[in-house]
Amino acid sequence: MVDETITKEELLARAKKPAADAMRLHHYYRGKTQTALRCPVRGLGDFAIWYTPGVAAPCRAIAEDPGLVYEYTSKWNTVAVISDGTRVLGLGDIGPKAGLPVMEGKALLYKYLGGVDAVPITLDTKDPDEIIRTVLMLQPAFGGVNLEDIAQPKCFRILDTLREHAEIPIWHDDQQGTASVVLAGLINAAKVVGKSLKDMRIAFIGAGAANVACSRLIFAYGVDPSNCVMVDINGILGKHRRDIYMRRSEFVQQWYLCQFTNGEEIEGGVEEALRGADAVIAFSTPGPGVIKPEWVKTMAKDAIVFAGANPIPEIWPWEAKEAGAVVMATGRSDFANQVNNSLCFPGIFRGTLDVRATTITDEMAIAASVALAETAEEKGLSPDYILPPMTEWQLFPHLAAVVAMKAQEQGLTQLPEPITYEDEYQRATEMIKASREATEIMMRDGLIPAAPESDEE
Repeated sequence: MVDETITKEELLARAKKPAADAMRLHHYYRGKTQTALRCPVRGLGDFAIWYTPGVAAPCRAIAEDPGLVYEYTSKWNTVAVISDGTRVLGLGDIGPKAGLPVMEGKALLYKYLGGVDAVPITLDTKDPDEIIRTVLMLQPAFGGVNLEDIAQPKCFRILDTLREHAEIPIWHDDQQGTASVVLAGLINAAKVVGKSLKDMRIAFIGAGAANVACSRLIFAYGVDPSNCVMVDINGILGKHRRDIYMRRSEFVQQWYLCQFTNGEEIEGGVEEALRGADAVIAFSTPGPGVIKPEWVKTMAKDAIVFAGANPIPEIWPWEAKEAGAVVMATGRSDFANQVNNSLCFPGIFRGTLDVRATTITDEMAIAASVALAETAEEKGLSPDYILPPMTEWQLFPHLAAVVAMKAQEQGLTQLPEPITYEDEYQRATEMIKASREATEIMMRDGLIPAAPESDEE
């Protein structure tokens, strides 16, 4: 139930505060990441080592054996975060410049939570072929690529094409990252309400990158797709959707889902999709009001509601709880149960980079989902605790080790010798701890200054 001591006005005020703080603090710090040195500079002689003439020696070594680039450069720990700005959060096509704050935020999370050096890159093109070409050309400098905030349906072709042709792992966080965390949250939400996940009827609201990937991973985990329904802007997907059929070469994923979901051949929209559903997973239009409380009331007893739209969820948490939802989750960190890809991608990429995996498979993502769910379960599940928050940083080296082991099991690594779970966990822990401690030292010493308080504070 909703906490009766807090008014709805107070809850709304809390929900609006992060945006106000973001405007003030982004202006003050003028960006969230910077380049820092990994090596020492003790005097003039070190310049001869790190640059000319000394640098020619590792250059020649890499020219003779390209694999040494992972030993002599930062490629082994560097990821490019790439976007064209066409599907930024819930803001839509706002362009590459306006999308840059999000990519910088992603780079911050990679470093602080995963010890991974990430470079935000926003591209001034919407052409999927140009994006593919650009990413392939950037490969020599990076150990992996995180695609971000690219509109559908082109995001599917971009990811699939790059995964086929790239020599480094390509990850679309809006697809694979979101799906991994949603599956983890759903595993534990099902336990909280005492239902079998594999027997659940799930309504997916939104049929874009996030929910297409969520459905794929959830179905791969064992949920029956014929018992689930998906809804896009024009209604419930199914074999009756002639509009998708006529554009099936463009909307390949959606037409595929039309064939295998909605076994009862239900027609209608969000209201009809929610009727009798055990769970709803929404990644659609920012709310509130996209999912109405009266529709939640028609869901099955002990309903689960994941409202993932940003920056405002499809329904406010207190509205869903009042309407009968037992477990309520959003993508926001200021509410209980944050279902956000930030819980997984730093750890997944840490493990992927450490074993030099050539790709990130669905099996690796599911392994991360299960590990994430188990981490929360060990602390004790409740309606308001189905996933650990990002502050429980020890989960990230655990995810790194689990993913590294799965990559080795699948034969996808390029290490000369396999590593153990214990070795990877220790290595990941040390790297993540170093990133966090470096930030704390810079804050303590004023290299990252404390921002002045706002007038309201």
